[in-house]
Formats: sequence, structure tokens, C-alpha cells
Amino acid sequence: MPVYEYWCKNCKTRLEIYLHKFSNDSQPCPKCGADSMQRLFSTFMVQKSYKDVYDSILSDSQLTRGLMNNDPRALAEWNNKMSGGEPVAPEYQETMEKLGRGEIPSNQAPGDYVSSDPAS
Repeated sequence: MPVYEYWCKNCKTRLEIYLHKFSNDSQPCPKCGADSMQRLFSTFMVQKSYKDVYDSILSDSQLTRGLMNNDPRALAEWNNKMSGGEPVAPEYQETMEKLGRGEIPSNQAPGDYVSSDPAS
């Protein structure tokens, strides 16, 4: 469902308006109520599928070689590609910074498998 950008000629406000479907009908300005909104040409984003992201990673021989050799920097790069550049959660930030510097977090050795199951 699209988000459209509009310019209100009356109050000179630029707005983003979420519409359930495309409409040529004029939208009233949510700020001033005037019926003088002009839709702007704006950019859009195409989200890559996970398959596209995996194909990109697998075609990067340096990255795959780093992952195969447990290089922390490669793991940080892989995480960045998989997340689409979105910021990591605050509790994960320190770990990602260490990986980006080539450091292995102190509570883990390369190749260790960490299980959340207390029986393992």
C-alpha cells in the first residue's frame, strides 16, 4: 500500500499520506484542511527478496571466503547485507561493532555453536 508525497499550496507543508489505493481525487490537507494539495513525484524503494540477497552474498567470493574462515568482519558484513542496512537492536550493537573490528566476542570462540537449550 503506497505512501504518496503531497505539497499543500495553502499552508506550504510537505506531507506523506498513506492511501489504501491510488486515487486521482484531491486530498484535503490534514494540517490546515484546505483542498489545495498537489501530489509530488517522489522516489520509491524496491525491496530485494531473500533469494536476491543470498545470491549477492554467494557471488561475493571474498565475503564467502571470509565466512568459511570464520572471519568476524565477514560475519558483520553478512549481517549488514541480510538486514538490508537496517540498524541493529541496541543489545546487539556492541557485538556487531566488535565483529566489524575483526574481534570475536569474548564469550565465544570461532566456530562455537551457541544453543538456547539448557540441556545441550
